Amino acid sequence: MSRFDVLKRPAAAASASTPTSEGDVVPKTPRQDRAGKVMVGGHFSVELSRAVKVLAAEQGTTVQALVGEALDDLLRKHGKHPFGER
Repeated sequence: MSRFDVLKRPAAAASASTPTSEGDVVPKTPRQDRAGKVMVGGHFSVELSRAVKVLAAEQGTTVQALVGEALDDLLRKHGKHPFGER
């Protein structure tokens, strides 16, 4: 099997699987904890990324939890109901 065989498949088949380094195809299984959720993100400086990761480590939490807290604060600031997703 050529490593380019994956490119010859229809788009639906290609998106439903992930090639491994050996060229085998492993089907993707969605993570249960992410069911019904979408990713919200942005591109920031390396320095900001490092500072947030250090803060998360110092607080014994995750970057995702800190981002969720920050988004809740932003929603409150603008008079919206926070979701409390962490």
